[in-house]
Amino acid sequence: MDILIGSLFAGLLIGMILALVALGLTIIFGVMDIVNFAHGEFLMIGMYTGLLTAQGLGIDPLFTLPAAAFVGFLLGIICYFGFIKFIIRGPMVAQLLGTFGLMLLLRNLALLIFGSEDRAVHTGLLVDKSFDIGMGIIVPATKLAAAGLSVVAFFAVWLLMNRSRIGKALTATALDAQGARYMGIPTERMNALAWGIGGASVTIAGALLVNFWSVNPFIGLLFTMIAFAIVALGGFGSIPGAFFAGLVVGLITEIPGFWDFFSYTFDAEWMMDVPMTSFKYMWVYVAYFLIVVFRPRGLFGWKQ
Repeated sequence: MDILIGSLFAGLLIGMILALVALGLTIIFGVMDIVNFAHGEFLMIGMYTGLLTAQGLGIDPLFTLPAAAFVGFLLGIICYFGFIKFIIRGPMVAQLLGTFGLMLLLRNLALLIFGSEDRAVHTGLLVDKSFDIGMGIIVPATKLAAAGLSVVAFFAVWLLMNRSRIGKALTATALDAQGARYMGIPTERMNALAWGIGGASVTIAGALLVNFWSVNPFIGLLFTMIAFAIVALGGFGSIPGAFFAGLVVGLITEIPGFWDFFSYTFDAEWMMDVPMTSFKYMWVYVAYFLIVVFRPRGLFGWKQ
């Protein structure tokens, strides 16, 4: 039972962070109907920002979130005005290939600057510390703090989108850009702001992840696919959907723990021989495929 409860708790913790990873992707798609294949590279840049800021200033990685948010927001604005605003005038295939090219550009720039080796945080207030929450479950302090801060950041963005004039303008642009333009809303600024908020959200998630996850220039591919699965499950353009779908996908990544629980519970030797840990992310991709086939609008989808 300890294995089951531990896996549930671990899945929910990582799911909170994954929800923040997917938040930027769903905002950009919700406002502009464009899929950002470079989303994972934005996260990778956030991880490097958190790591290098902590090392350069000698501060705890958890205190680097403002720097990561600034870098992500600035990166999103630059990408929009320097690149995206031009390709959105073309056909959908140009948009897809354009953001795919942006992904390759950012990845190879990181490879040129940082090299291919893994880098990780080794010092910090919560590094190598853990909490015993009972029932034999020990939770790393870095994951617990990262999950809590992810929820705070997610809620802050939700408030911005739903309780502010800027958020209402973004929503109006998402629902009907032409109509919003007729009402005096500067839709191009709203598009740029969507990219800025999306970039800031995912780089904050990256700065949180680097507290317990090593970073290299290729890490973005994994999280891009996970973010697509979350957004597809929650519904493209749905912020609450991204949160709940993030929790679901977080639980999916803990399938090896559930597998071990049932293996020992039923004493199934054939289950013990299956290296389920090696397939943990495969189940995310399976879920993504099933969602796209059977529920293409997701569970909370509203974007027409």
